Amino acid sequence: MPKILRIINRFNLGGPTYNVAYLTKHLAPEFETVLIGGEKDEQEESSLHILEGMDLQVELIPEMRRAISWQDDWHAFKKLRSIIRKHKPDIVHTHASKAGTLGRLAAWMEGVPVIVHTFHGHVFHSYFGSFKTAAYKWIERFLALLSTRIIAISQGQKEELCRVHRIASERKAVVIPLGFDLKKFSENQESKRVQFREKWGLQPQEVAIGIIGRLVPIKNHEFLLEAIAQLKSETTTPFRLLIVGDGELRQSLEMRCLDLGLSISSESKPGDVIFTSWITEVDKVVAGIDIAVLTSLNEGTPVSLIEAQAGGLPVVSTKVGGIHHVVLEDLTGFLLEKGDRKTLVLHLKKLLESPTLRKEMGEKGKLYVEKQFHYTRLVEETRHLYHQLLAGKNGKNKRGT
Repeated sequence: MPKILRIINRFNLGGPTYNVAYLTKHLAPEFETVLIGGEKDEQEESSLHILEGMDLQVELIPEMRRAISWQDDWHAFKKLRSIIRKHKPDIVHTHASKAGTLGRLAAWMEGVPVIVHTFHGHVFHSYFGSFKTAAYKWIERFLALLSTRIIAISQGQKEELCRVHRIASERKAVVIPLGFDLKKFSENQESKRVQFREKWGLQPQEVAIGIIGRLVPIKNHEFLLEAIAQLKSETTTPFRLLIVGDGELRQSLEMRCLDLGLSISSESKPGDVIFTSWITEVDKVVAGIDIAVLTSLNEGTPVSLIEAQAGGLPVVSTKVGGIHHVVLEDLTGFLLEKGDRKTLVLHLKKLLESPTLRKEMGEKGKLYVEKQFHYTRLVEETRHLYHQLLAGKNGKNKRGT
């Protein structure tokens, strides 16, 4: 039984946790997996309940955090080397940047036969200044040399990694899209919708627009608020915006609402914008809203849009990263260039005022994601890759090369 050491940045709510959970759960018993990860940041929602629900055991490394800390990173690196020596894995598979840096270095130094890394996103634009971005690129190019295979989660991401930013050669990179168990997004939708809308004071005639994610600069919530303020003056259709998530920008976004003339809902008074903070039962959010929106400056494969479409929602999103592989433009949703507020308002207005269009796009989106993003495909493609890489290493060893 081949042994896999699977390392993830941290157990916060998002696509990477689902990815490692499904692989760990469903590659067994053919592969024996040890799952390791860091702890979530204070303003993030934990994803450990996902692993507990699948009866998976994890090993936490508290020092492995999102922020760079030479002391914490050094301790995490030493722990990873110790874990590798203890378990002697045939494959070390890392997920996301911090795990990819520390995990691949540790695996290489311990002589692990196969080293695989999955990019769940990247920081090569829209995050940092030019000097820091260049430094990250050089680090990733070096780490790619240590890797047996690089996994991109969309064809667009592979093109960025290989052709645009030249992180790895195309022969070393392979595309394996994310996979999920999406059935809960189509189960008991009516009862979930009633429950959710009652909780947040949404009236039957009100169209609910929802954005799900961390309240951080890369998600560009302020751009959405500006569009919502403009939309409010251009339509007579009653609507509310729900901001689902939390983070460092919560207070400044609330202040921006007031600057734009948007009222904020409270327990005693409904408003234009509802800040819900984190909600772990995302299927209830999807059932309760009518349009999913995302205004990010950079994305890998946004889980929120996959889940929204699985629940039959139309999407309006910026066309960045791998989003055009998640949303079929003008079929399951509308896409726009980042910064194009006029088009964002136009698309939202069109969906607000046409229940028929919302339904048509939602039905197409549901069929698309159920076929493209089911976890069984993710597991099978990863299984095939592992066997291929192990066979290649065994063949080299037998030839003495």
